[in-house]
Parts: sequence; structure tokens; C-alpha cells
Amino acid sequence: MRASIAVLSGDGIGPEVTGAGVAVLRQVAQQFSHEFTFTDALIGGVALDECGDPLPGQTLALCQASQAILMGAVGGPKWSDPNAQVRPEQGLLRLRQALGLYANLRPVKPIEALLDFAPIKPERLRGVDLLVVRELTGGIYFGARTRTATSASDLCTYTVAEIERVTRVAGHAASARRGFITSIDKANVLETSRLWRTTVERVLREEFPNIRFEHMLVDSAAMHLIARPTSFDVIVTENLFGDILTDEASMLAASLGMLPSASMGDSGPGLFEPIHGSAPDIAGRNLANPIGTILSVAMLLRLGLGLEREAQAVEAAVERALISGLRTADLSGKHSTIDATAMILAQLSTLA
Repeated sequence: MRASIAVLSGDGIGPEVTGAGVAVLRQVAQQFSHEFTFTDALIGGVALDECGDPLPGQTLALCQASQAILMGAVGGPKWSDPNAQVRPEQGLLRLRQALGLYANLRPVKPIEALLDFAPIKPERLRGVDLLVVRELTGGIYFGARTRTATSASDLCTYTVAEIERVTRVAGHAASARRGFITSIDKANVLETSRLWRTTVERVLREEFPNIRFEHMLVDSAAMHLIARPTSFDVIVTENLFGDILTDEASMLAASLGMLPSASMGDSGPGLFEPIHGSAPDIAGRNLANPIGTILSVAMLLRLGLGLEREAQAVEAAVERALISGLRTADLSGKHSTIDATAMILAQLSTLA
């Protein structure tokens, strides 16, 4: 296969972890006889500094012309002025919207070798295998906002069509898994959540009659993710709730640095990135955990390029490296970003 991949390293530790991801993709190409081309482009704070725009036109054009996009992270204290009119994160939001990437998929499946490193009892983690489907281009992140010296407002809006399409993504995902969906909202308070609940229920009953489902309030979900995480299969929820809950769910996998994600639309390239931020406190120090990015590469291979065998090889290489003792600083270890990448590449080389 030939594929062009846009690489948006972004800010902070972004260049370090995307470098690891590209190294894995290069080895996959070599071992499995593919031809991948990589083109770098600016996004986020570095783009704001160089171009005055967190999503330059040439970056968007490159992404639109590519088969897949690998991204690092955006933002940092350098650009954190609350009064700033333009912020790095706006580049990522605009990119998602421009490409129609309305469904964010975040799998959470703890690896046995790391159960003792999670802040939760290992017996609660065995058997956890869940997927969060987060709506990504609607809700409060994209609503109108106001701010004066004495007040501020952020408008949260959802349409029926936005809820329907992300529900269908969750329905298809659940059909390929254990057939159970938990829809998370705040329907006891919010009108958007009441619309969310009725729409989700209608779509699932009419289009996915074999899928079992439940509704759960977001505050209850935050508790049950820790108290009984094995009870979840597919979670579908709105933009803000999904953002918060998946950071919480990362603790099931021992570290925020472990979780990958894929942002998908109905057509065009997908965007693949770890769920963690730019971690400016460790940027440039060779301390970042690259596993979230490398597992995002596995999702890129599977969902972006249709290469299931290659995706499984990358996931197996990560697990074997962890079993062999790979531990970065966030996992109470001493392996650097470069060390971790080398250990995973060594395992991958045995899996062709």
C-alpha cells in the first residue's frame, strides 16, 4: 500500500511522541512492504508564533490531501493568556470541524503488566475493555461565547442530526463488540441532554434493535467508571463530558500517557493522536511516554488505512515491551522516550 500521512507535531512533547510514532510507521512500512510518505506541518502554538494562525491554510490543505493525520498535542503556558483572542487549541477545533471529524474513539483496555501501577485495585481492572465514543464537533466547545468584566457565558447547542450520527457510530461499534451501550448525559438538568437522551434512544431502538443500552447521568458515570469499570462496553456521550471522562478513564490504564484516540468522519482522512496534552514541564527532556501515540498509530493503521494485521502487530509489540519491563517516568520507571520507542521497535521486528 502507498499512503501519505500528515504529521502535526504541535507543541510541548508533541514532536517527541510523534517522532516515536513515525519511527513505528517507518518500520511497519519496511516489514510489511508498504510505502508511507510523511509531511510535517504546523498546528497550535508553534503555528501561531510562525504564521499568526493556529491552523495555517497550508496545514489544512495538506491534511485534506492526506490519507491519515498523526498529531501530537497543542497548547502550553506560553499561550495561556485568558484574554487572548486566538489560542493554540482553536487550531485543533477548527481542523476537526473542517474535516468533519465528529466522532472521537477512545479505547480503554488495561494491560496486565501494568495493573499494579494504576491507582485502582488490580482486581477491579481485570476484564476492563471499553470504548468511549465522544461527539467532537458540537456542544459547548463550538458554541457562541461572551465575556464582560462581571460575567461570561458559553452556549451549548446540539442538533438532532449531530446526535444521530454519533449514535450510529456507537451502535456499529457495539455491534462488533459485546452489544451494550451506555449513553451519558445530564438530562435531569440540561435541555441539550434531554434532546440527547430521546434521540439516542430512538436511533438505537429503530436502527440497532439487538443492542442493549442504558442511560446514565454524567456524575454517576464518573463514579461507576472507577467503582465498576468492567460493566461498560461502549460509552457514547457529548463533547465536554467525553473530554472529562476519558481523562478519568486513563487511570484505569495506569497513565494518561497510555491512551490513544481516533477522530473520524464520514469520509476523508482520520486524525490520530494520544489523549494527553503537551506536558510543557517535561518537553525536550526525553521523558514523555510515547505509548499513547504508538497505540494511536495502531488505530491509524486499522481505521485510517485498513491494515488490521499491521495494527495488531503494533499493539502486540507494545504489550510485549511492557511485559519485558518497559517503564517510563509516568509508570514509575526510568526508560526515556527514545528507550521506550527502541524497545517497542525491537519487539515489532519479531512480528512480521
